[in-house]
Amino acid sequence: MGWHMASHLPKLGHQVWVWNRTEQKAVAHAETFATQAVSIEQAVQADFIFSCLPTSQDVETLIAAHPPKQGAIWIDCTSGVPESAQKLAKLLEQQGSFYLDAPVSGQTIGAERGTLTVMVGGNEQAFEQVKPIIEAFAGLIEYVGESGSGFAVKAVNNTLMATHLWALAEGLTVLKGKGVDLSSALNCINHSSGKSSMSENIMAQRVLNREFHKTFALDLLQKDIGIALELVQQQQLDLSVMSLVQQEFQQIAKPQASQLDFSAAVQGLEQRTQIELRG
Repeated sequence: MGWHMASHLPKLGHQVWVWNRTEQKAVAHAETFATQAVSIEQAVQADFIFSCLPTSQDVETLIAAHPPKQGAIWIDCTSGVPESAQKLAKLLEQQGSFYLDAPVSGQTIGAERGTLTVMVGGNEQAFEQVKPIIEAFAGLIEYVGESGSGFAVKAVNNTLMATHLWALAEGLTVLKGKGVDLSSALNCINHSSGKSSMSENIMAQRVLNREFHKTFALDLLQKDIGIALELVQQQQLDLSVMSLVQQEFQQIAKPQASQLDFSAAVQGLEQRTQIELRG
């Protein structure tokens, strides 16, 4: 995601520095998009710093070792933990800079096209400063509240995505068992009230055609569902659907899940029912 997001920034006319834990990736990005590959020490001297890492712990470790300069704004596009965002926002504010949690949604294709949805939490004045830059890779930018709010919205959004995918897979399993043509059934659903982004963009393109092209790793979705469940537990809410979804998506262990696209989670259902969702 970060690769594609950063590719849009030079269009704004600013100098764009890129750093990656794998140096050659930064070099390749610079050669492809006219950015400049730099060291992490130089990268954190920028006025606006975007991070896009797998977990909040990765970001915390990075900031602890390489804090930004005073007056900088750190925009974290990781799908992270709300409590971590609150901690980092407080830390950077004490150091004279700002931290915004700004996770994105829209998958790789949205990053390529510059049409991502960005949900931002944190200091609102800092958000207004950075909004014109975020616009380079976003189709929708929404300020959703105080620090951690962006991460909370992203976690709930991805849990809903998982819920829609699983419910759709169960529904198509019932229909396949009755001998219904799944492609035809899905076409009806996509022109009716049962449609969702999972039915329109994922089920036919990955599950029914058995390709499962990896764009968003299953273990990252497992992480996001876990973050959403932590929010439920913190508020001591008596909710059941998200817990059930977590149980289903945790059937595949993390080492294997890290190698799979999130859509491949439905294979657990197929193994249990002995019904393959093939179009």
